Amino acid sequence: QVQLVESGGGLVQAGGSLRLSCTVSGNLYSINIWEWYRQPPGKQREMVASMTPGDGRTNWGNFVKGRFTFSKDNSGKMVHLQMDRLAPEDTAVYYCKVSLRAYSDDGSRMPLSAYWGQGTQVTVSS
Repeated sequence: QVQLVESGGGLVQAGGSLRLSCTVSGNLYSINIWEWYRQPPGKQREMVASMTPGDGRTNWGNFVKGRFTFSKDNSGKMVHLQMDRLAPEDTAVYYCKVSLRAYSDDGSRMPLSAYWGQGTQVTVSS
């Protein structure tokens, strides 16, 4: 069974930094793409960043403007979103999402599926 767990949210003053982490567990075959989304209060969910593990190619939401860094560890099962120069408008619930293929109990490969983390609150005070 695939599980996705996020950590690292919190309260920070404007100009400060936070590091979010996301770990996937389970009997995995392949990971296609990692993504971070956020949902500000009263607004729709928007993409923050995406990364394809194979080539490390990263795409960013327009609002990031070079303030964030997306990285993965050597295991390939953990990613981090380093957020610097945070501003009050970055206040949101941040979600990790991973699209992957896993093995079923009988050893067969399951179709590509997307999994979401539970979300972590990031609050930036002015």
